[in-house]
Amino acid sequence: MARFGKIIGAGLGWAFGGPIGALIGFGIGWMFDSSGTEQPYKRYDRTTSGDFVISMLVLIAAVMKADGKVMKSELDFVKTFLIQKLGSQASKEALVMLRDLMKQNIPVKDVAQQIRTRMDYHGRLELLHLLYGVAQADRQIHEKEKQLLDQIGYYLGLSSSDQQSIRNMFSIADDSAYKILGVDKNASAKEIKKAYRKLATEFHPDKVSYLGEDIRKDAEEKFQKINQAYERIKKDKGII
Repeated sequence: MARFGKIIGAGLGWAFGGPIGALIGFGIGWMFDSSGTEQPYKRYDRTTSGDFVISMLVLIAAVMKADGKVMKSELDFVKTFLIQKLGSQASKEALVMLRDLMKQNIPVKDVAQQIRTRMDYHGRLELLHLLYGVAQADRQIHEKEKQLLDQIGYYLGLSSSDQQSIRNMFSIADDSAYKILGVDKNASAKEIKKAYRKLATEFHPDKVSYLGEDIRKDAEEKFQKINQAYERIKKDKGII
């Protein structure tokens, strides 16, 4: 079974530097295998799967700490995702890193701005969607978590409409479908179809396929919520 160090060490690029690099340090020994042999390290200009996972872990730690308590449901959600993404053994090591990160003071603004300058827009959208999933793992998003997620979305440079769309994917409010598409309840069929086409293009899973199949699968869930919202609106307004 692959170790976290080999998975991340071979693919970690820009996240190795800046505030993220300062937070993760060398404590977990990624650059060494079990025999103490140093693993090859290459710096990448484009975002790699390793960059995405490390950025995600740092921000997950911040979100889980936001309301002053860590719920078992949140840890279980993260654990399940990491197992799907990294495998059983590597996910255990990633959780050790997460626990270490949660003991640190995370400069959310600096971390998010580092991500903003190096990760493309679609990757940042996916990152925020995953963070909302963590926050809602205990079936509610607390006010302090909402505030932090809004800050993260802003620092990541995501548009207010895209943030609203993602936020309402986790809402059960009657008008959540309209807010996901970013349209008013009185919007015309033409306006609704135009909004749907825009989101369908922007949130398409293929936009993050370079981050790996498991990230793409999560993006499919996000894409499905957009389609479901569109179908609900069409039914509500009798749009063919």
